[in-house]
Amino acid sequence: MAESPKEILIPDFIVVRELATLIGISPIDVMKTLISNGIMASINQTIDFDTAAIVVEELGFIAKSASEEAAAQEEVKRAEEREEKWSVMYQGEAPDSLSSRPPIITILGHVDHGKTTLLDTIRKTAVAEGEAGGITQHIGAYQARHSGRTLTFLDTPGHEAFTAMRARGAHGADIAILVVAADDGVMPTTREALDHARAANVPIVVAITKVDRRNASPETVKQQLAELDLIPDDWDGNTMMLPVNSLSGEGIEDLLEALTLVADANTIVANPKGSLRGTVVEAEVDRSRGTMATLLVMNGAMKRGDTIIAGTSYGRIKAMFDSSGKEVKRALPSMPVAVLGLDAPPDPGVMFEIAPDDKSARSHAESRRNEERLRNVYGGTPASLTLDEFFEQFQSGETKELAIVLKADVQGSLQPITDELQNISQRNEEQIGVRILRQEVGRVTESDVMLASASNAIIIGFNVDVDNAALASAEVQGVEIRRYQIIYKLFEDIELALHGMLEPKFANRVIGVAEVRQIFKIPRSGLIAGCMIRDGVARRNAKARVKRGQSLAVESVGVASLKRFQEDVREVRAGFECGIGLDGVNEYQEGDLIEFFVRERVN
Repeated sequence: MAESPKEILIPDFIVVRELATLIGISPIDVMKTLISNGIMASINQTIDFDTAAIVVEELGFIAKSASEEAAAQEEVKRAEEREEKWSVMYQGEAPDSLSSRPPIITILGHVDHGKTTLLDTIRKTAVAEGEAGGITQHIGAYQARHSGRTLTFLDTPGHEAFTAMRARGAHGADIAILVVAADDGVMPTTREALDHARAANVPIVVAITKVDRRNASPETVKQQLAELDLIPDDWDGNTMMLPVNSLSGEGIEDLLEALTLVADANTIVANPKGSLRGTVVEAEVDRSRGTMATLLVMNGAMKRGDTIIAGTSYGRIKAMFDSSGKEVKRALPSMPVAVLGLDAPPDPGVMFEIAPDDKSARSHAESRRNEERLRNVYGGTPASLTLDEFFEQFQSGETKELAIVLKADVQGSLQPITDELQNISQRNEEQIGVRILRQEVGRVTESDVMLASASNAIIIGFNVDVDNAALASAEVQGVEIRRYQIIYKLFEDIELALHGMLEPKFANRVIGVAEVRQIFKIPRSGLIAGCMIRDGVARRNAKARVKRGQSLAVESVGVASLKRFQEDVREVRAGFECGIGLDGVNEYQEGDLIEFFVRERVN
């Protein structure tokens, strides 16, 4: 029996000599085949995939695109990750108890490309069957029906809210609609939205809006998206791109049909009889009714009278309302409801679950509040992932790949860095993947920090600055930003991190400066310096040193006491007076400066 032709994986571009080596024949034979097809190419000339495929197939092999093969493998990997991500919601449920639930859909895109109009049109043309009088209450999510199928839409104001939910651990959507205007094309915000959707590992359906405009060009939009590796299905890709006119309703039915097809191609399940779990969409305090929270049930069924805990909030469900304002007694998976009964508004994006009784719910909530209070007092949120601790987290199973947001000064630097990072990943003996969530030219922005925070990623900057807002956000969110001026140092640190050999570096950072105005001798407390905080903040848990003129009078010591009037406090901010006592310090002079500092990790 004759052997099947051998498959050859060919990159998008390849040198003639390399192609000959790849298929194991003489370069002369490759050049002859090219000439017979009217292509004059030298041994060192680069040819594209289509040209190389002609040669390969004429010589008796089967040509396959290496990039398409890699993309297919990546999609399989992402599908597995999506299933693993959602499995946390039905963890512990028997496989035969799981059944399909309605898909949860979010709409992302540029601010002026018609997201709100599209949502409004879907509301009006496909609101849940049986409703009368339209939507009477905005609860941040609603359900629509198409061909007997229910679809849940998250009405978030943009990819920032979608990402903020993910940053808090929420599994916000099963499918993302990327909205792009046919007359405007792909904008920077569109690329950001695409990055966020990809980082969330959700399938993407593109809605090309404003197709009725005189200068509309849907094909141009498809070309721009193809350059971002989002290939239309009518170009042999795997992304559905549908033209819609939100004002007239044209194309809306096709869009809804596409969403049901994508939902069918993915595992979207839950156990309606299982343990109650879900996500907080939004919350507010209503003057007449108290705390009103919109909850999205992910597993199990929520009933009036259930006691739940959501982050640091808890309570017994007194009433539930759907998006039409109608009171309901039971909410099944993928159903959004506004509920009354929580003691305080929970943060959007936190997970909620059922509690056995009011007492245990109150205990859990108070414990979480105490933990949050301590985090705020002792310096906020720690970094969720740092480069020097990555390998340890990988070995413990906390992370499977190194996710990076990459910013560079010029395009000429960006591509070589991207290529080498992928090469480092392929050479790694531990088979640790490096996943680049975003690669852009320009300074590090707050949007980069949001993406990194939601995706447990680090930010790498090469010869770029960092916005002040990004620095502040990174400190709050616990995102590590590493900046480099030498490209080989960047590669060296990544290599060491993937082998668990990158040593952390620490330095002292001054957080506040106090000026001594008076000195007091307090019985049993020793010498106390009456001070005015000139800059920053004085903290009880920080270290301190005393400067006298140009010299250092006292080096690193602990803070024995920090008082405002007669009250012990944990911190005092700039512009306020306080009393300070330092461990072992028995001498102060008026005009001394007390510097408070903390030791922290630096790049």
